Amino acid sequence: MNYSRSTSLLIFTFFTVFFYESSCAFGQSPVVKQDAKFEQLLKEKRKINSGIVSNNLYKIQVFNGNMDQSKKALLDFKKEFKELDATLVFNTPLYKVWVGNFNTRMEVERNLMAIKKKYPNAFVIKPN
Repeated sequence: MNYSRSTSLLIFTFFTVFFYESSCAFGQSPVVKQDAKFEQLLKEKRKINSGIVSNNLYKIQVFNGNMDQSKKALLDFKKEFKELDATLVFNTPLYKVWVGNFNTRMEVERNLMAIKKKYPNAFVIKPN
């Protein structure tokens, strides 16, 4: 009886260790190999998205119109105000030129005064 009890214990221990090890081996996450072009595209997408939508920041809209006019306005703005970031955004049915990521209302108002000298129809927005 002692022999069968120790044999049973040995078999139980063997199966417990075997199944534990096999479950650990199958539980590993797979290794994913991604194309370098995909990583580059993902970085560009993150860069574009970070500049367009910011819920807690103010922006200044300097122009809205069709695509060609908006691209020209964006290039003209970037030549005139090199220190400010500007981007082109599409909101149906028009394209808009948005400027800056200003943290405070005071900061955006100060920049708005300078921008209004060249773009009198510019105004402050807080995009959602």
